[in-house]
Amino acid sequence: METDLVESEGQNDVLSFEDEVRNELHFEEIVGRSAALQRALRQVEVVAPTDSGVLILGETGTGKELIARAIHNLSDRRDRPFVKLNCAAIPSGLLESELFGHERGAFTGAIMRKAGRFEVADKGTLFLDEVGDIPLELQPKLLRVLQEHEFERLGSTRTQQVDVRVVAATHRDLKQMVKEGEFRSDLYYRLHVFPLSVPPLRERREDIPLLVRHFVDVYARRLSRLIETIPSQAVEALRRYSWRGNVRELQNFIERAVILSPGSVLRPPLAELKEAAVQPSDWELSTSEEMEREHVLRAIRASNWKIGGPNGAAARLGMKRTTLVYRIRKLNIPLRPQ
Repeated sequence: METDLVESEGQNDVLSFEDEVRNELHFEEIVGRSAALQRALRQVEVVAPTDSGVLILGETGTGKELIARAIHNLSDRRDRPFVKLNCAAIPSGLLESELFGHERGAFTGAIMRKAGRFEVADKGTLFLDEVGDIPLELQPKLLRVLQEHEFERLGSTRTQQVDVRVVAATHRDLKQMVKEGEFRSDLYYRLHVFPLSVPPLRERREDIPLLVRHFVDVYARRLSRLIETIPSQAVEALRRYSWRGNVRELQNFIERAVILSPGSVLRPPLAELKEAAVQPSDWELSTSEEMEREHVLRAIRASNWKIGGPNGAAARLGMKRTTLVYRIRKLNIPLRPQ
């Protein structure tokens, strides 16, 4: 399996053994040696020992959760909980309860007291993925807990103190959302203490062969296969592809490739990449939401309107099925051909 070695920018010398071991321990799940990835990982090393909030910026599927875990693992909170919540995957009516908990009888169906993610993450780290999808009416309560370190469960009047480091992530343009009145400016500035950008896979193409070998090894072990050879022409085709779903899309593609490879040679379904490939000009749409809607629609059409399963749109996009269903509703995409 490829190890995750990180070199400092502009340095051509071979890393010392101590540096290799240190970086492998810090970033054991993050595979790649590209300069773009190195820059992001150096920022992780800088901010992790502090207790400051971090806003991880990057496209869907770039590995923002892995970056958040690395920040936690390099911090003084490493022995405390790392709790995560995908704000885009929770219906807006339930998100407040997920964040702050509720008392028995606080609302219909609340049959017992439940601790929220902030309470569970006390003394640890809370990773709020897709923080740009938090409803406007809930944002003041989030701002309060970030600033005052206190909150109340739904249905309770007792104020609880909490010590949580928040690492947030989004693929959306929060600054533009502030201008359009969709995101509070005070919350934006509170989250934007230390922005950290994760590069898309198309900006680190030299990492693709390492990622391919890594995922082949992972899924070959899981499926009890022995794949020893990855054809060079297949690797080159994977390097050329745009990977709009980024590392997650590549990961799902390699899982399918391993399933389809009965022998010791990887047989990736490269025809899928040719069918799904589009010219960049096709994606020059007027807004980021229109761009996302078109991207999701293309994946759904290419999957013959199938959402789940190994050949469904969710797998093509590198998303969980529940996340894609939420995005379909939010983007007003029809559930059948029109």
